[in-house]
Amino acid sequence: QVQLVESGGGLVQPGGSLRLSCAASGITFSIYAMGWYRQAPGKQRELVAAITSGGSSNYAGSVKGRFTISRDNAKNTVYLQMNSLRPEDTAVYYCNARYVPGLEYWGQGTQVTVSS
Repeated sequence: QVQLVESGGGLVQPGGSLRLSCAASGITFSIYAMGWYRQAPGKQRELVAAITSGGSSNYAGSVKGRFTISRDNAKNTVYLQMNSLRPEDTAVYYCNARYVPGLEYWGQGTQVTVSS
């Protein structure tokens, strides 16, 4: 059974930082591309950051320079370090594991709220 379990969300003030974690089980983690998506109320889910099995990463323009995605294959975990958070970063953040198109899995999501 495949499980992606996110953690690390919460309430943070503007300018603050959070680190999200996604622990995977039931897959050969090292061969999967991993991604973080987010969905704000009334908006479509959007890609925030992704990292390939080889370690190459890409980011949405709105988070480039503020967020960093990384992976630890020994721990079957992908991380999203979020710095300089803004109110517009408020959303539910989802972890995604993709091997090929059509073969992918999602976590249950973790809420990130940026507010003073």
